[in-house]
This record gives sequence, structure tokens and C-alpha cells, in this order.
Amino acid sequence: MIYLLRTFSLLCLSGIAAISASAQGLRPPSSSSSSLSLGSVAARAVQAGPQQADYIVAVVNSEPITRSEMQQRVARAQVQLSQQGIALPSQEELARQVLERLIGEKAQLQMAGESGVRVEEDAIDQAEQNVARQNQIEVAELRRRVVADGVTLARFRSELRDQIALSRLREREVDARVKVSEQDIDQYLRDQKSNTDLSGLEFELAQILVEVPDKATAEQTRVLQARAQKALERARAGDDFSALIREYSDGMERTSGKSMGLRSADRYPALFLQATQGLDKGGVSALIRSPAGFHILKLLDKRGAGLPPSSVTQNHGRHILLRAGPQLTQAGAIARLAEAKKRILAGQTDFATQAKELSQDGSAKDGGDLGWAAPGQFVPEFEDVLMNLTPGQISDPVVSRFGVHLIQLVERRETPLSVREQRELVRNFVREKKLDEAYLAWIQDVRGKAYVEFREPPL
Repeated sequence: MIYLLRTFSLLCLSGIAAISASAQGLRPPSSSSSSLSLGSVAARAVQAGPQQADYIVAVVNSEPITRSEMQQRVARAQVQLSQQGIALPSQEELARQVLERLIGEKAQLQMAGESGVRVEEDAIDQAEQNVARQNQIEVAELRRRVVADGVTLARFRSELRDQIALSRLREREVDARVKVSEQDIDQYLRDQKSNTDLSGLEFELAQILVEVPDKATAEQTRVLQARAQKALERARAGDDFSALIREYSDGMERTSGKSMGLRSADRYPALFLQATQGLDKGGVSALIRSPAGFHILKLLDKRGAGLPPSSVTQNHGRHILLRAGPQLTQAGAIARLAEAKKRILAGQTDFATQAKELSQDGSAKDGGDLGWAAPGQFVPEFEDVLMNLTPGQISDPVVSRFGVHLIQLVERRETPLSVREQRELVRNFVREKKLDEAYLAWIQDVRGKAYVEFREPPL
């Protein structure tokens, strides 16, 4: 069921539990059959034998939901959840969630139709192409697999149409109404900064460790302590801490001079947290004695887990882009770029030359150079590959919604974020949180207004 694994999120059943949970407690209107419930109807539908004739399990504002429709959705959900490694609920519970989801979708689609939401054939064609690209296959192969799964192309395109309609309805009814003010950002930052619960904090520490052997004599310990004290004095005097690490530390960090990284509080020893709890950013702890020796800690960063980072990893990449079309299939583009990579690695040419000769992107004249880019500037299928490359490494051909790419990471760096950039990150986070809350409330409202009648199976 390949097309179900890569389609729009509104039909992604891996999220069904979260959405149906928000609707738990909603009951059918009093005009519905009082002797039936969503759970009992769902259970009977999935327990029915395969030879039993199809029948209507529920009616949503006069539009039916059939047993076969529901069972097909249950089967899809089982495949998706299994492939994503998510534990499956009982069949009856999954059926209950699927039926609740179907009721919600029917009500939303009816609302979309009544409010004038329309989906053009061109939009469905584009959605079909996106599904094929995301699965790295041609549209013709996608259609073959859809039919092999027992789904007609007409039904497949109808489901794409429904998904686009639901997406547009959500954008109009929910997304467009969610606003994030400067006051919202300020309040979020205040809430995070006032969080004194260590479990909600992240720390970045750098350390100098002067090791003390297990059987060190008192005199040896005194000499090592004096060495550590000297390092502490220099650190507090403002000497470069990375240089002091390389000069004094006996720990693993000595060769790199780097910090221990940004970690949650539970990933640091309690001794370290106690020593740095009262420090401001950039502060240096007192000398700490542990069984390993003498430690000096510098607090490089401390923030609530929800606070924006002070810096961001930027990637300098370049690519070669080939677009599939009448003269070049996607498979042909992949083969051509694989050959280009082979020639580059063999030293027969270089990346920039190949980009100028082959690439169908505006960056071709610059040898495919994309400049420095922060996270989120590229589409996910491109960025995920770029982020996992090491400097100088070339990827295998990558399919995105724009075509087929050959990607090379030139270099990577950490860049400080300005206050404005940090606030924009917070704005995006707060907006996503508001969107989720507004969407769930909207789903409940649409579902609550729907007339739902549950039906008994035929005798």
C-alpha cells in the first residue's frame, strides 16, 4: 500500500490515536440510535465474516459509512503502524478509532463542499506526482502498485482529492485564524526562563579534568590539586577555556578542546549540576573533587528545553539537478547522476564542472553552489541527506519534488543566532502549538455538530 505510506498527513492513520483521543467522550446526538455506540458498531464490523454482505455501519448527515470502507481503513492502519514500529492496539480498539476518524472526515468533507472548497484536476495530478517522487518511482509504477493493492485508479484519485480538500479547509478554517503576537513570544520566553525544574533544563558544559590515580599519595594529590588550582585561576582570569583544556585536562576532551555538548540535566552527574546551578552563562565553577580527580567546569549554555538555541548549524552545499520529463525519465536521471558521481570519485572530472554541464538548476553557472543554508531552507528529502554528509562527501542520487539531485557537502559551521532570529524560531514553535490546539478544537466542534446514526448489521 505504497500510496498510503507517503500521502498527505490528514489521512495518515499513524496519527489516528491522538486525534480520536481528543474526540473520546463525544456521543452521538440524542436522535441517533440510543441502543448502539461507536465502540459496539466498530467491534461488530471487524468481527463480521469476510463472506458477509456489505452494509452501512453509520450515517453522517445522511452520508453512509460502509463496513467494507471501514475494514479497508483498519487494514491500512495496521500496515502503517506496523511499518512505523508502533504497537498495535486491539483490533476492536483500532476499529473504534478508525470509525471515529471516518465520521470526522465525512463531516469535514461535507463542510468543505458546502463552503465552496473545490479541487482542480491539476492539483490531483500534482499530488500524484508528489507521491511518486516521495517513493522514488515513476507515476506509471505508482499506478501499477496501486492497482496491485486492489485499489482502482479512480478511487485512488478520489482519495487524493479528499485529502487536498481537507487540507484546504483546514488552512481556511484553522491555519488562517491562528496568529502569534510579540506578547505571545515574550510570555513563552518568560515561562521557559522561569522554569527551575532541572528536568526541563538543558546544559552545555566544558570541563578540565586533572586525574588523580587511585593509589595516589597525599603528596601526589597535593601536586595535582595545585595544578588544577592554577588552571582554575587562569580560567577565571579570562584565558581561553578551550586552550586550557588542551593544556591541563587529562580527559577525553583534551585533543579537541570542545565541550561535552548540550545535554538534558539527567545526562550529567549530580555533582556537576550542583557545582554549576548558581552560575551565569560563561561562569566557571569552583574546584570539584570526585573519585576521578579534580574538575573545573565552565557553563557555556543553560536553557529550558523549549528555548531557542543560541547558534545553528549551517551547511554549505552544492548540487546537480536533473528534472524528469518527456526526454528523460526519473530512472534515467538517477542513472545519469550515478555515472557523474562515479566519474568525479575516479578523478576524471570535478563536481563543479559536472554541475555546469548537467544541472538544470539556476545554480549551474556557479558550479551548483547553494551557499550557506540554515536548517529548514531546503525541502526535507534534500536537507535530510545534506545533514548526514561529511564535508567533501557526495550523496547517491536523491529524489525530491523538484527532480533528482546529486548533493555534495562542501563545509559545515556553527553560527550564532541573532535575537531576531531566535524570536522567529520561538514564533514558529508557538504557532505550531497553537495550530495543534486549534485544530483539535475545530475537529471536536465539527464532529459534535454532525448528526451521526449507528446501524445494526443485517440479520
